[in-house]
Amino acid sequence: MPKYLGMHITEIGDDYLVGTMPVEDRTRQPFGILHGGASVALAETLGSMAANMVVDNSKFYCVGQEVNANHLRPVPDGAVTGKATAVHLGRTSQVWEIRIHDQNGKLNCISRITMAVVPVPSE
Repeated sequence: MPKYLGMHITEIGDDYLVGTMPVEDRTRQPFGILHGGASVALAETLGSMAANMVVDNSKFYCVGQEVNANHLRPVPDGAVTGKATAVHLGRTSQVWEIRIHDQNGKLNCISRITMAVVPVPSE
């Protein structure tokens, strides 16, 4: 889905991840604005990738348990940028907040994802 929707990672930090997504035919809903599901796909992609970047991947991997989003304003075109920031990095769970802005810096969506930290099965 990230490739199909045109998502790109643009910045990686110790406890955050930034990525962009175009607002175009692939990501618009029938009324000509950014589809809420596309925003959630961006949020979940950033949160999931960030979560897996802060664990020892030889011992653990992270999977989504819950995601929510509040859509605050429409975005008709251009691109959006999301930043996933760690809220809680626990032993068995993580919580990430993802803020998505339009190209003018206006907040479009706030999302939160809870990730389960799962042990890699032993062989």
